[in-house]
Amino acid sequence: MAKGARYKLPNRRRREGYTNYRRRLKLLLSKKTRFVVRITNQRVLVQLVSYSPGGDRVLVSVSSEKLREYGWKGDLNNTPAAYLTGLLAGKEALKSGIKEAILDIGLKSPVKGSRVFAVLKGAVDAGMEIPHNEEVLPDDSRILGEHISKFYEMNPAKFGEYERRGLKPSDLPSHVEEVKSKIMVIG
Repeated sequence: MAKGARYKLPNRRRREGYTNYRRRLKLLLSKKTRFVVRITNQRVLVQLVSYSPGGDRVLVSVSSEKLREYGWKGDLNNTPAAYLTGLLAGKEALKSGIKEAILDIGLKSPVKGSRVFAVLKGAVDAGMEIPHNEEVLPDDSRILGEHISKFYEMNPAKFGEYERRGLKPSDLPSHVEEVKSKIMVIG
C-alpha cells in the first residue's frame, strides 16, 4: 500500500468493492428514486431507495423469497424468479405511489439479457416508468424459463430440488404464467 504525506486513501466502501462513487453521484443528481437491484447466490433483492442527507431511505423492499407466498416452487435466483420479483416490486411501488425510478445495478456489469434486466422488465411490465433500452431486456422464452426446461430434458438428474418442491422443470413456463397472474391481481 502506498505511503506518504500526499497519498489519499480511497473511501472504505470503494476499497472493499461495494460502491462506485462516480456512478452513485450520477444517479443521485437525477433526484429520482433509485430502483436498486442486487442478485446474490441464493435470491434476488429489489429496493426502491430515495436519497436523504442522513442516509438513504428504503421506500419499498422485495426479496424473491416473497414469491413463495404466491405459490412459486422454482429457484429464487434464476431468470424467471428475477422477472417475477421485479413484477412484484413494481406492483408494491405503484401501491406506495412511486411511478418512476432510475435503475441502479451497483457494480454488476450490464450484460444484455441478464437477470438484472429481467428484474427491470418485470417492473416495467408492472407499470413503472424506468428509462431503459429495449435491446437489453431478455426475450420472453428466457422469462418463462424455457431454457431451463430444455436443459432439464438433456440432464434431469440436476433438478432434484425442483421435484422436491413439487415442480417438474418441464412445467416451468406454465408455472411462471400462473404465479404472474397471481401477482398481477395485486392493487
